[in-house]
Amino acid sequence: MSLDVSPALLEQAERGEVDEAEFVDCVRTSLPYAWEMVSSLVAQLKVDGGAFADNQTPPPDEQARGQLLRALASDAIRGALQRHFGVRLAFQNCHRVAVFPVDSSVDEKLARFTSVRSQVLNQSPEFRDC
Repeated sequence: MSLDVSPALLEQAERGEVDEAEFVDCVRTSLPYAWEMVSSLVAQLKVDGGAFADNQTPPPDEQARGQLLRALASDAIRGALQRHFGVRLAFQNCHRVAVFPVDSSVDEKLARFTSVRSQVLNQSPEFRDC
């Protein structure tokens, strides 16, 4: 299971709509490494400015790597994180996460970051099994 869903949140889902703030809090507590990664990148983007902020340091262990993969592979989690932080998330491999502002002026840089070319250039043998 990727999230530690509380009985109250599960009950909400069974009744119909889920409060997104409660879902985001569930993500924060269930996937703390992924949450901290995105939070720190958002803070870095705000401080440094620029078109994006990204992480190039591999996670410290498989548990952390799994959290990052679960957060970014799930459309619901990824979308909730993007709305909560007001950014667009991009993901290239087992650890290279980037945050982009929701601003059309960086669309070209986002397109380059998420391009097939960038994906190929960002590969290396040590990441083959990550």
